[in-house]
Amino acid sequence: MPIIVNLDKMLVKRGMKSKELAEIIGITTANMSILKSGKARAIRFSTLEAICKALDCQPSDILEYIKE
Repeated sequence: MPIIVNLDKMLVKRGMKSKELAEIIGITTANMSILKSGKARAIRFSTLEAICKALDCQPSDILEYIKE
């Protein structure tokens, strides 16, 4: 898939665990795992906004497009 999810990198940069982020943004740890692994087929803008707010970052820090 040409969309790469760099959520793990942002969590490390911010010194935050995925469980902590899941609690802050109000999603389950299972859904956080799906997002982190890149297996999610979609993400709501409200969820993306909450992640960016919690991690103090831009969507481009989390999602990256790579040409195949």
